[in-house]
Amino acid sequence: MIDQKLMHPLKDRKFRFACHRGLSCFTGCCANLNLVLTPYDVLRLKNRLKLSSDVFLDRYATSYIDEKYGVPVVKLKMNSDENRRCPFVSPEGCVVYEDRPGACRLYPIGRAASKIHEGLEAGEYYFMVKESHCLGFNERREWTVREWLADQGLDEYNAMNDLFMDIAAGRQSKTIKRLSDRQLQMYYMAGYSMDEFRRFVFDTSFLNRFDIPQDVLDRIKTDETELMAFARQWLKFSLFGEKTFQLTERPGSFSKQPLHG
Repeated sequence: MIDQKLMHPLKDRKFRFACHRGLSCFTGCCANLNLVLTPYDVLRLKNRLKLSSDVFLDRYATSYIDEKYGVPVVKLKMNSDENRRCPFVSPEGCVVYEDRPGACRLYPIGRAASKIHEGLEAGEYYFMVKESHCLGFNERREWTVREWLADQGLDEYNAMNDLFMDIAAGRQSKTIKRLSDRQLQMYYMAGYSMDEFRRFVFDTSFLNRFDIPQDVLDRIKTDETELMAFARQWLKFSLFGEKTFQLTERPGSFSKQPLHG
């Protein structure tokens, strides 16, 4: 969570900022973080480090159930040194820079987005996160929000993160909090562990139970972003019974035994 005292409105959606090695505060913001990782952050980082999802999550993340939304949340595990530095920061900067989390890309601005409805864009609100130790605000480089998002490669991150926004956001909290432990485990797997979710789809009776078009199967076999979008549709089905999947009627498909509930 961002301290509201650090949040400032962006006049005309413009701001001045630059971060570089010449600043004495360089990498100072990469410590003691309460950094939530989105499913897409986990995907990019585990691939960058050439790790399976399970190994990455065990080594670099912690998880808990969010009190407000009632769903699993993953946070980056800080180092155990005195300053609790990010495990991916070095004196020269971020060692996973090209695949750094979306929150790191967005800094020093923050983004609040409304619930996505099918066929409609999310409402967005941007604000400045102004920490006193950061000298980047004294630099003369001026940005619009749109220029900053493009420069930091955020369009893809925001699009992928918004896929999961309507899984929990906008639903009544009592609906979410009725989810069973098994359903919460499903959410964690389909949201954060793409390697395990792939095994769930291709190495169990899943494809005997559900009628999945061949072109979809071809895409999710080779493209993890497609697999992530598929996982989002599965969560809508398995958690809330939305008709995003069709049961097959093939013999031996166990079509009377859906996997949600």
